[in-house]
Amino acid sequence: MSAPTNTRRILRLPEVMAIVGFGRAHIYNLMAEGKFPRAQRISIRAVGWDSKKIDEFVAQQLGE
Repeated sequence: MSAPTNTRRILRLPEVMAIVGFGRAHIYNLMAEGKFPRAQRISIRAVGWDSKKIDEFVAQQLGE
């Protein structure tokens, strides 16, 4: 069962990498520079990204 694309959800790193087309190191470098949405801690050993913020980042990069 897949979620509708307009549903706000938590994305894990592999999905973020697939959406934006960047590797792990580049994503973390951009986060350190303040140029990429920050990951949020979702448990003791896991982080995730807000799908809305990732969608906004992609739209901004595409000039939309």
